[in-house]
Amino acid sequence: MKLIIAIIQPDKLEEVKEELYGSGVHLITVSEVLGHGRQKGIAEVYRGAKETGNLLRKIRLEIAVNDNYLEPTIKAIVKGAKTGETGDGKIFILDLQECVRVRTEERGPLAIG
Repeated sequence: MKLIIAIIQPDKLEEVKEELYGSGVHLITVSEVLGHGRQKGIAEVYRGAKETGNLLRKIRLEIAVNDNYLEPTIKAIVKGAKTGETGDGKIFILDLQECVRVRTEERGPLAIG
């Protein structure tokens, strides 16, 4: 079992969701977050002075998958989020030691799907 955490551009969320659904991945958690990577924020002109905001609005996806869904999930996120520009995002993959479905108390791979 793996936990995939993806940080993407807000305007790519719908495209990523469509790709995930097309890959059979329907269980996702979505959060609005702030952060920056190499683009180091945005520069704006305010009253004639250039000011740099250091945090940008991003979307964080958290997706728990069984091992056989790992690669299809990664490919779907990349396909939906990629523009080829700096700031497209990152995908982090973590081992998931345990998963428990609260309603039924199922554990492990059965609890994910």
